[in-house]
Amino acid sequence: MQPIEQLSLAEIDLSDLEFWALPLEVREGAFLTLRNQAPICRFEEADLGFLPPGPGYWAISRFGDLMEASRHPEVFSSAQGATSIPDLPEVFLDYFGGMINADDPKHARLRRIVLRAFTPKRVALLEGRIEEIAAELIDRARELGSFDFVTEVASQLPLRVICEMMGIPASRYQEVLERSNIILGVADTEFVPEGEAIDMALLNAGYQLSELMREIGAERGVNPRDDIVSALVNAEVEGEALSPEELASFFVLLVVAGNETTRNAISWGLWLLGENPSERARWQRDFAALAPAAVEEIVRYSSPVIFMRRTLTQDYILGGTALGAGEKVILLYSSANKDAAAFVDPFSFDVTRGDNRHVGFGGYGPHYCLGAHLARREITAIFAEIFAKIPTLVPIAPPDRLRSNFINGIKHLRVAIA
Repeated sequence: MQPIEQLSLAEIDLSDLEFWALPLEVREGAFLTLRNQAPICRFEEADLGFLPPGPGYWAISRFGDLMEASRHPEVFSSAQGATSIPDLPEVFLDYFGGMINADDPKHARLRRIVLRAFTPKRVALLEGRIEEIAAELIDRARELGSFDFVTEVASQLPLRVICEMMGIPASRYQEVLERSNIILGVADTEFVPEGEAIDMALLNAGYQLSELMREIGAERGVNPRDDIVSALVNAEVEGEALSPEELASFFVLLVVAGNETTRNAISWGLWLLGENPSERARWQRDFAALAPAAVEEIVRYSSPVIFMRRTLTQDYILGGTALGAGEKVILLYSSANKDAAAFVDPFSFDVTRGDNRHVGFGGYGPHYCLGAHLARREITAIFAEIFAKIPTLVPIAPPDRLRSNFINGIKHLRVAIA
């Protein structure tokens, strides 16, 4: 793919959802224009209906500026909201808060408790289950012939891994998937029909996921098992454990960040390999040796999370632009991952790319993705199974993209065994 600079700088409006529905080449062309002409550019906020428009925000599109902001969390704060441009009412943060919307010391405390639950023994068991589930999914898929890769494979692997990890009964997996789809697809009419109140759809989805985890957490508090939920409920760090509310919020974060983003990396990965058959052939010839580089390239190129937001705690000059205390910025990971200043030939998909310091898992600061290792294992496992069992599986139609400014998602991808 090569960018098409179809839009002038004045025509680029990141707050307009129609912008995010443009062909990917045009979107990448707009990011290229921003990087070249206005790398830190100010935009007005959209009117969402249930919230009044906010004061506006700055979009950071260059890799170097984004990395600088990521490494200064004391200035670029996550506490006022990391995943949404508007300031959400307090009731939303009850469900969608968690560590991603926190600064230190709260963020460090939550992360420390969570990491202690992932003992080497539990991680080894989890990695084994990833490979088993991937094998089950591909064994079933090769009997189908033609199918929707997203619904049958890409969404199922991370969903099942997370649900098993958190003790969710199999009978409720579909419920978890549907609620997470609503949270990240709230602007897409497939998940929230036109005319339905967006704020209520979000709240209901968050409430239902939170209540599910409160039920599981309460049961594990009384009858602990040798699993991650029991460890999170009963773990203590400096005399503190996760509260029921913090456990529920962590689960929502896992479901949304771990399920949705990994499934989109897998989906885009199959599409990219279909669009670049020579790269696919290279990886298939030497899967194990090239897998680490290929997985990083899939994440870089697809950038499943388009941005994260920060709020300045003080005045700061970034890339020659004066930013004021209290102002909002969005870190455009999707743009930074195609910055020619950081990546050689950035619009080429190269499964052997070296020194791939992409920001597909966030900037290299305290908010670097907690589940990055898990995501890498899942992506590797599913393509290992595909190449071994259905090596001629290819997309047969363009991806049906999610209508979102936050997640670079694929809702459906028709594939067939050639």
